[in-house]
Parts: sequence; structure tokens; C-alpha cells
Amino acid sequence: MSDILIIGGGVIGLLTARELANSGAKVTLVEMGDTGQESSWAGGGILSPLYPWRYAGSVTALASWSQQVYPDLCTELFDSTGIDPEYNRCGLMILDEEQRDIALAWAETHQAQLQLIGSDEIQAKEPGLEPPMPEALWFPDVGQIRNPRLTKALRIAIEKHISIREQEEVLELRAENGRITGARTTAGQIDADRVIVCTGAWTARLVEKLGSKPDIRPVRGQMILFCAKPDQIHHLTLFRERYVIPRKDGRVLIGSTLENAGFDKRTTAEAKEELYRAAFELFPLLKRTPIEDHWAGLRPASPSGIPYIAPYPEIEGLFINAGHFRNGLVTGPASARLIADLVLDRDPILPPAPYRLDAPRRSSW
Repeated sequence: MSDILIIGGGVIGLLTARELANSGAKVTLVEMGDTGQESSWAGGGILSPLYPWRYAGSVTALASWSQQVYPDLCTELFDSTGIDPEYNRCGLMILDEEQRDIALAWAETHQAQLQLIGSDEIQAKEPGLEPPMPEALWFPDVGQIRNPRLTKALRIAIEKHISIREQEEVLELRAENGRITGARTTAGQIDADRVIVCTGAWTARLVEKLGSKPDIRPVRGQMILFCAKPDQIHHLTLFRERYVIPRKDGRVLIGSTLENAGFDKRTTAEAKEELYRAAFELFPLLKRTPIEDHWAGLRPASPSGIPYIAPYPEIEGLFINAGHFRNGLVTGPASARLIADLVLDRDPILPPAPYRLDAPRRSSW
């Protein structure tokens, strides 16, 4: 019997398992597929909310805490596993002119490093960017990670300290007399004193039989990957909801769509064409670059994009850490630490009230 059962092996589940294992807890993690292969793999790895001023302060708080710890986290994982998550503080350039005033006001309020740069500096930073923009917002401190490498490193880092059960789907949560007792899976019963549900877009479907459920639903996002050369594109670039992510090895990611398609992860020719067009309209050099891959993932959308990081109100010992929408990677370390604080009855790193299941949230995007 485990002290704590974690359901879901994406970046949120893996980081949560790491936090709890570091506390000395006996942890079992169960994943219906392979760890890190759903939205954690499909995302881009930008360590900032896109247009961060559009999000509630509670999302900003999680992101800010996580941004501070990411460099050391990636170094620790590289040292212990030999896998480099490729943390890269390459900076983020936002080209939407109409966002300027609200962005500058947000940066002043939150003491974020943000500069307004002109066309000469834009061209110096990104010579391949066309057409020339008169000005842009420049976040010099924003970084990125290679998310598939991050989740692989996390798994290796914790596998000697916890029990990991892959290819095992949780069919139902088990509770008696108002208290969680574990879960029934495709392989049998797992007993646990405490259970943390980190199942992303599948969370509401899993817990709804118990009573109330978090407002989490899948939103499909499609991306394409170009096999470009190193140093052709240097920085994260965002324009009209589309982002460009250059990796150190030259690969360039373009994303991402927002589609209400249920749990359908199929890609579409229409999305591929739209993303391709958005890419070479910004960087014409990509028009001569082959597309290496095209995929889709399911984001766990929640109202206002505020995740649920809280005890489940009707079942003692049951907790939720899910619903991070587009920001699971950037808010993951803080979310894991906060849920661990709540599970272990420690002083929380952030005020937990905004993340309760019954906390006020605006309607979804």
C-alpha cells in the first residue's frame, strides 16, 4: 500500500511525484499510456504564458515562482540523469502592436522585465523576420525547455524512488465513508491513503462519479515542426496568436491551433496549411525548409485558465492538480510544490484559495 497514489504521468504528475518523493513519502504513479506522452510532449515548451497580461494573477503567481526555479531544476535533472532538458533563456518577442500599452502596464505592475524595441533592434535580433516591424515587445528573461526531454529526465530521476505503473488505466476512484481508499485499474486495485488526480483533460471524466467535478475539457492544439538549420531563428516570436520556437539543433516549431474537438487527436490538412502560412509570412526562409512533423495534443482547458490545485471537497484524502490549459509546463513546478504542501499539511508557497474547486472563475476561452 502506498502513502500517496498519483494518477497521471504527464509533467504535472511527474513533478508532483518528485516533490513528494523528496519528502520521503511512499509514492505510486499510474499512467494509462507512457509517461510524458500526452499534452506534455505535444506542447512547445515556452516558459511563459502567451500574452501573460490576459491571465489572472493566480496564474501569474504560479508562472513567476516556476520561472525562478527552472534553471536549477534543469541543471539538477541533467546532472542526475544525463538528459539535458535544454533550458534556454532566449527571450520572447511579441509583434502585436495593439498589445503594447496593456503589456507595459502589466509589466510595471508585476515588475516584469519588458522593453519596447524599435525596427533596428528587431532586425538585429531576427534578421530573417519579414516584413520589418516598427516596434515590438521584448521579454529578455523568458526561456524555453525541450519538453519531451524534460519529461524523460523527470521519469528517470524519480523511477528509483517511486513505483511507476504504465499502460494501466484507472477505471474508477474508490472511496468509503467519505474517504478515499485508492483506485481500481485495468490491472486491479491500488490502495492508498491519499490520491492526487493529475490526469489533465481526462480529469472531469474520472472524478464525476464521485459528485462535483472540475470544469476541465479537452481543447485540441496542432503544431508543425520544420527541420531548419541552427541559428537561422534566434528567439521566441509571437504574432497574432501564433508562435515560433527555435530549438538549439535548428528545428523550429510553429503553433498552435485552439479547437473544440473533444478527445479527437487527429491532425487536419487545414491546420497544417494555416500554420505553414503563418510561419513563412513571418520568416520567409522557412518556405524553403521541409516540414519534419505535424501533431496534435489535448490541452486541459479550465475557466480563465486557472488550474485546480486543491483537495476534493467531498472526499477526504483526494486531491486534484489539473486544468492548466496552455500553461502546464510554465506553471508545473509551482503547481507540484503547492499540491505537495497541501497534501503534507505544510505552509503553502502561495495562497491556495484561487485554485480551489469552488473558487470563482470566468467562463472558458
